[in-house]
Amino acid sequence: MHTTLISVDELTRNLGKPRWVIIDCRFSLKDTELGRQAYRDGHIPGAVYAHLDEDLSGPILPGITGRHPLPAPAEFVTKLEAWGVSNSSQVVVYDDLSGAIASRLWWMLNWVGHSAVAILDGGWSRWQAMKKPVATESVRPTASSFTPHLRQELFVSLEETETIRQNPRFRLVDAREAVRFEGKEEPIDRVAGHIPGAVSVPFAGNLSPDGTFLSPQQLRKRYEQILGGTPIENVVCYCGSGVTAAHDLVALAHAGLGLARLYAGSWSEWINDPARPVGRMP
Repeated sequence: MHTTLISVDELTRNLGKPRWVIIDCRFSLKDTELGRQAYRDGHIPGAVYAHLDEDLSGPILPGITGRHPLPAPAEFVTKLEAWGVSNSSQVVVYDDLSGAIASRLWWMLNWVGHSAVAILDGGWSRWQAMKKPVATESVRPTASSFTPHLRQELFVSLEETETIRQNPRFRLVDAREAVRFEGKEEPIDRVAGHIPGAVSVPFAGNLSPDGTFLSPQQLRKRYEQILGGTPIENVVCYCGSGVTAAHDLVALAHAGLGLARLYAGSWSEWINDPARPVGRMP
């Protein structure tokens, strides 16, 4: 069973196996149809497509939710069944951003109790670079049955985040790039800065220059320095909208440190109330 990452060669050896489900998560915030078009132009054989806004998020409530609120678990399970995911499936997810989007689906599957899910290490770029087979036809999977076992302990609410952010027993981790954390630049949300008490751990630091994840040993060294002995159940990751934060969660798990937790509403939810404090670096 693969639970964090899978190599291109390992996935190639398992293409076409009946209990393997491959899901293409390519997506661009700048052009939300770009990923779907990229899927039509070419994808891993047998892969189905998951759209971040339509399939991996729930309805946005202006002034209440963040940019990518979680869908209701029952609605997500319906999607999984339509994609052919059963409780015995090995799921592989990929994108063209070294797991930045696919990690959201990785976390969501763990959230509903399905741990046999892995990110394709290096993603679509590595698949192409290694000249692996490419398909263009859309896939119509056979529907399955999936029984969820919701792991609500992996989810952190806005209210809990407000409580723990200054608690020294917890570590709040911001996965966005440093300039956004520092409040010096904000290309997406209307307020720049970070949740006071958080530490900056940009998800890009989990990656090697070739776009694959660092080794478990390298990741463990990175995160042990940051966490300083904080128990993994007290580690909470967030980002702009609860997507790239899951990349840090994958890295922690791949390092052998366990499953940390996700503040899914993230920065875009936090700033809905102007009374909430905002941290900025001088």
